[in-house]
Amino acid sequence: MAKTNRQIRIVTRKSPLALCQAELVADALRVRNPRIAVRLIPLATRGDAPAIAPPAGIGDAGGKGLFTRELDRSLLDGRADVAVHSMKDVPAAVPDGLVIAAVPERAEAADAFVSNDYRSLERMPRGALVGSSSLRRRCQIKHRYPWLAVRDLHGNVGTRLARLDAGDYDGLILACAGLTRLGLAARIRTPLACEVMLPAAGQGAIGIACRADDAGALSLLASLDDHDTRT
Repeated sequence: MAKTNRQIRIVTRKSPLALCQAELVADALRVRNPRIAVRLIPLATRGDAPAIAPPAGIGDAGGKGLFTRELDRSLLDGRADVAVHSMKDVPAAVPDGLVIAAVPERAEAADAFVSNDYRSLERMPRGALVGSSSLRRRCQIKHRYPWLAVRDLHGNVGTRLARLDAGDYDGLILACAGLTRLGLAARIRTPLACEVMLPAAGQGAIGIACRADDAGALSLLASLDDHDTRT
């Protein structure tokens, strides 16, 4: 692929995990195209605003588009060239004029049990409190472990871990991929098999979006696509 001197502007959410994923994409672009300049544009999305009560199922089907809409708008109005999304947050229908140009190799899709006191969900005593922002996760916990208490818990990964460490919760369910990318894999007590906790569609995968008519961006991003992930 021919190298260019163009600048690539990558729009991303401001959360630590989103910034980490955007940096992974930026580094991969720099390695493959040393002559391009890559700049991150952190952006607050509606889903990140603490003053807005999140809808039921945020992070799953109910929250589709909440974390991606503002980023996609930045592409369409020309403020950015590339947007980096968690694929689990991407709606089934991509906005007109945009494409998911690349999906790099997927990280582990499984959810993780995180606790300071218990080795697994099975070993938690009656009434122990598990926190999760995901309706999907909460429903599966209540079905499989009816003796446990489950409560909504929102915020970024660091915020949730801080609530656990403060003793507000006895355990959390988080994505293995997010913890690993943030260098927090040691916090995982048990990865949860799909038979125990079915993960969200697209969990662990990063989707890289751009304008459908941006031939330069499409060409640059093609080298990042993992075809096995798409099958």
